[in-house]
Amino acid sequence: MSGKPCWSISGKTERQTGGNMKGFEREDLLFSLCGLNCGLCPMKLDGYCPGCGGGAGNQSCKIARCGMEHGNPAYCFCCGEFPCRRYEEPEEYDSFLSHRNRLADMEKARRMGPEGYRAEVLERQEILRFLLERCNDGRRKTLFYLAANLLPLPVLREARKRAETMLELDLRTRGAAVSALLQAAAEREGILLKLRRKPKRD
Repeated sequence: MSGKPCWSISGKTERQTGGNMKGFEREDLLFSLCGLNCGLCPMKLDGYCPGCGGGAGNQSCKIARCGMEHGNPAYCFCCGEFPCRRYEEPEEYDSFLSHRNRLADMEKARRMGPEGYRAEVLERQEILRFLLERCNDGRRKTLFYLAANLLPLPVLREARKRAETMLELDLRTRGAAVSALLQAAAEREGILLKLRRKPKRD
């Protein structure tokens, strides 16, 4: 990470790169410009996306283009116009990962500093990998990704600790038990572990 955490290393603009994302480069590939946890996204962890600003594989993005036109801040919260009209209303739907905590996570990153927030994402990622590798019977992947993104870190730590006591169980039984733990914790926190999908058009 750069010594100037609020500014990216790229100084190119959309105009200079022919109107595409080739000039959009960032150092932090775990936390996106707009506050998504790329480090906890199935597209990145499965190798289909390099992360926000990671080069080849990034799709065209209005917020990325906006950032390029506003001095290439490392995160939207570093921009002098933040919060702008793009953040006036909460997002109604999710993509491959939950968008529900974008503003809250950007505020946390601003408060903790990029390195502190990066450390939290890496710990969440390590817990997620444990859940996927040791507790996923093929039907728990989305739930585990949502839990890693949305549940408080102390809750995730406790869930992992309890999951480690179940390793002698068969995978299906273990997966069901850990999923029930996470769902119960989510209910106590008032969190719905479900992606908000945009309705399909007829």
